[in-house]
Amino acid sequence: MSSSADRLSFVLAILGLTAALCPAIRAESISQAEVLERLDQLEKKVEARDARIEQLEAEIERLKNDRVEPGMVATPVTPTGEIIQAAPAPATSLETPAPEQVAAAQEPAAEEEYEEDRYWETWGHLDPGKGFLVGRNSLGELRISAYAMVRYLNQWDDDGVFTDHLGREHPVDQRQDIYAHRAIVYLHGWAGTPRLTYQIIFWTVNTTDQDALFGNIGYRFHKAFNLYAGINGNPGTRSLLGSHPYWLGHDRVMADEFFRPFFTQGVWANGEVLPGLWYNASIGNSSSILGVTAVELDRELTYGGSVWWMPTTREFGPRGAYGDWEWHEKLATRFGVSTVYSPEERYDPIGSPSGNTSIKLADSLNLFDVGALADGVTVTDADYYILSADAGLKYKGIFLQTEYYHRWLNDFKADGFVPLNQIEDQGFYVQAAFFPWRKKVELYTATSQIFGDREEGFGHSAEYLAGVNYYVADSRHHRINVQYIYVEGSPVGSTFGYYTAGQTGSTVSVAASIFF
Repeated sequence: MSSSADRLSFVLAILGLTAALCPAIRAESISQAEVLERLDQLEKKVEARDARIEQLEAEIERLKNDRVEPGMVATPVTPTGEIIQAAPAPATSLETPAPEQVAAAQEPAAEEEYEEDRYWETWGHLDPGKGFLVGRNSLGELRISAYAMVRYLNQWDDDGVFTDHLGREHPVDQRQDIYAHRAIVYLHGWAGTPRLTYQIIFWTVNTTDQDALFGNIGYRFHKAFNLYAGINGNPGTRSLLGSHPYWLGHDRVMADEFFRPFFTQGVWANGEVLPGLWYNASIGNSSSILGVTAVELDRELTYGGSVWWMPTTREFGPRGAYGDWEWHEKLATRFGVSTVYSPEERYDPIGSPSGNTSIKLADSLNLFDVGALADGVTVTDADYYILSADAGLKYKGIFLQTEYYHRWLNDFKADGFVPLNQIEDQGFYVQAAFFPWRKKVELYTATSQIFGDREEGFGHSAEYLAGVNYYVADSRHHRINVQYIYVEGSPVGSTFGYYTAGQTGSTVSVAASIFF
């Protein structure tokens, strides 16, 4: 009896306890459901945040690839020097990094900071385009870029002959031809560290039958000092300091083509020592090394340097380009001085054609040709000096630039008597351009004036030209150019540029180019 009562009491106790616990169990079940729902919401927020972070990282990487070379940080300015304000991030309920955090993530360490390539000189004359990224990893980076130009050229001369400073007549070689004139392919990037840069350059000029392969190596120590070795322009005139192919025409005006030095293989340094104040200093083999072998060189070296100051905006467009395609809202100015000294030689034995054709006299004769300074006499060695000063401005599509030249040729060595101790020539050009249709159609004009050494019987040469550029895309890189030139006694003669020796008459050219 007692046993049955005990069992009944135990069952009743269990039932009572169960009844008492049911609300708690029900409450616990509700709490777990709420927790699961909240966890699900949290997971969705985390996934959305991760997606946002990936989006920001992709944007940062794109900015690095599109605007900044490895080892350099882009200065957020327009070509006119104005600060570019970053666009606000899209509205979101998720927490996003602060703007200063995003900016910090884009910037390398302080010692890696450099100005953006497209507004500042890096290599020098042979700067590649930004090009296309082929690949990048911890070992380095490879990009490919190229320049190509095709041209129609037609030259006329009034009578087909010209007279040199000794009174001798020569024929004028008039031309009419169509050429895939020149092409340059650049493989470039960095190796090991973004500071160690390189270029492999494939270069061809079909009108002169020149083909070359070059390798350049550079190291960016600091914004104020970068050191390079390989091939580059001797920095004696402004056009040898990185502005190619951003000229008004596709080639130089007559005065620049006459006075300028050419390309050398050697070492050079450049940098910005003060805001807007830049320099380039070089040591090389000769004034013109193209097509010259080591056995043809003597032991003399060529020295050059240039300094330029951009006081108002601290820039002058990409590479110091000619023309204001960028449309400066604030007046941009540049002032520069350049010089080169080069002891020059003939390269080839007397009796054979001269391999050095870079130095022309004011009557268009080649200094090292037989009879250039005296009948039957051949100059074998001479010293070349050039001093130039330039000034330019840009404002709302308007461009104006001038450059003055003073050249000395002396210390002649020859196989006979030379009646001259020194030849001193001077000259200048003025170029002006504007955009009647912004960033699409550019009109320009220019004149060159060259004053040969009158004491030695050399005369005056001049040119007057007008042209138009049509930019086929939203870029200054791709254009069609039409140009008309009238020349009076051209001292320049080559199949490379617009001019033929001794020409008095007209030249028409039509050309198209791409650059990337």
